[in-house]
Amino acid sequence: MRIFRPWRLRCPALHLPTLPVCSFKWSLPSLAPDDTMCKSVTTGEWKKVFYEKMEEAKPADSWDLIIDPNLKHNVLAPGWKQYLELHASGRFHCSWCWHTWQSPHVVILFHMHLDRAQRAGSVRMRVFKQLCYECGTARLDESSMLEENIESLVDNLITSLREQCYGERGGYYRIQVAGRQDHRRHRGEFCEACQEGIVHWKPSEKLLEEEATTYTFSRPPSPTKQQADGGSGCNFCSVPWCLFWATVLLLIIYLQFSFRSSI
Repeated sequence: MRIFRPWRLRCPALHLPTLPVCSFKWSLPSLAPDDTMCKSVTTGEWKKVFYEKMEEAKPADSWDLIIDPNLKHNVLAPGWKQYLELHASGRFHCSWCWHTWQSPHVVILFHMHLDRAQRAGSVRMRVFKQLCYECGTARLDESSMLEENIESLVDNLITSLREQCYGERGGYYRIQVAGRQDHRRHRGEFCEACQEGIVHWKPSEKLLEEEATTYTFSRPPSPTKQQADGGSGCNFCSVPWCLFWATVLLLIIYLQFSFRSSI
């Protein structure tokens, strides 16, 4: 008995050149706190402008500026003073979805202390953050500001510092462009300052008038008004009238057939 075995194909060995293998690693952005991402891009600019202006205002004293993200509103150590900037303008950049937005309602908190014996002072500063309203992530993002805005804000800080720490009078505060009335509604649920109870925005009269007008035109008519309008005249297209005319038509057709059948 002959046993059939399947054919075995023998192919000559092919020597292919070895190609370099490139490995790509892809990962989502980490939500863990990162020191490089938590630093504001304008921290160096803030210190540079502050030191230059304090050197001109108080050359005999030494002042230091410290960024403190844990600073609390109205929680002061003995001997410390507070200044609150309510209407700064800044641009935010979401580190998750890369969305950017401009806000004229950035809140900046300053705590100040002067040691007259040592002729040294310290300023602690906190810029309140905002949440991104596009992606809804719970990560707070810091703002970046133009140098010209930082200079005007530092001028206001020095004015408050001279009044509260040195007892000087006669200074003036520079009005921010963002401090004027804004016709856009501020989203307090995405604002860190609002969530901590700092009231820094109220709707303008123009915005209230626009919202009242929009509510008046979009509000549906009240039921009493509809009943009054319906009782002022007879609506022959209403459901009761339609049923009445349908009954009359059926009665006419029935009488016609009854008359023909009797003939």
